[in-house]
Amino acid sequence: MQDTRKALVLFSGGQDSTTCLAWALNRYAEVETLAFDYGQRHRVELDCRNTVREQIARQFPHWAGRLGADHLLDLAVLGQISDTALTSERAIELQANGLPNTFVPGRNLLFLTFAATLAYRRGASVLVGGMCETDFSGYPDCRDNTMKAMQVALSLGLDAPMTLETPLMFTTKAATWRLAEGLGGVALVKLIVEDTHTCYLGERGALHDWGRGCGHCPACALRAKGFAAYRAAA
Repeated sequence: MQDTRKALVLFSGGQDSTTCLAWALNRYAEVETLAFDYGQRHRVELDCRNTVREQIARQFPHWAGRLGADHLLDLAVLGQISDTALTSERAIELQANGLPNTFVPGRNLLFLTFAATLAYRRGASVLVGGMCETDFSGYPDCRDNTMKAMQVALSLGLDAPMTLETPLMFTTKAATWRLAEGLGGVALVKLIVEDTHTCYLGERGALHDWGRGCGHCPACALRAKGFAAYRAAA
């Protein structure tokens, strides 16, 4: 049965958030999308997301009627107080604490707080995010315990139930590709390959079998490895 609640998807325009958008459109009566401009090095993702939304509405008419408004919030202050490889031109490497320097401290915590504020105003009670602790870079704000704590804090702080859904939390990248195929067939997989963006360096050059990107950064490597495993199991 279709869930009658309205959902707000944190939609960056990447593989994971596009899969989550399809998951939400398949489940909820109305779905809106939200992205953040925080001075990210790969800001091209914000352009890609518009194309993805348009293609989803065109190629999947059964979802088009559920796809609601899109929102873009300016969080430039996050980039201003960050010193990371995602917000400045610097080499990607591991830090002394074991985390990669692509980790933007507090990013998902801020994203979810602003998302919940917008959802409250828009009459949505479900937040959907592509956080994952299976195939990921170790970011602490992507972990399941963090998400559970945020759900409690947001619901208490708003004095209204706010459900935080993370359909990819314990999913490998290969399984994420399979989930996309299960939701939208090969058409959705093709759309993700051609139109979504993952590369940390913002490269949109040559089209690889797994998508566009530099092919070397951690995000590209993870996406490519997952696609190869997905294809191998087909």
